[in-house]
Amino acid sequence: MSDSKRATVYFDPEVHKALRLRAAVTDRSISDMVNEAVRAVLAEDAEDLAVFDERADEPTVDFDDFVKSLKRRGKI
Repeated sequence: MSDSKRATVYFDPEVHKALRLRAAVTDRSISDMVNEAVRAVLAEDAEDLAVFDERADEPTVDFDDFVKSLKRRGKI
């Protein structure tokens, strides 16, 4: 990790305690666990963005019109 960057992150005391305990139990560093969690969230974001791109050409539905349509059809 020679090209790692340092950052200061402030945790709620109970979250920090949980991280320290999990790090000790799993023999990992807090940094490793935080990096893994951030990577997972970024991967989810990338998947979401890909889906948005795939659906970019779909027609949009106005919310108000949709709700009115549900009322007309007796669904609500």
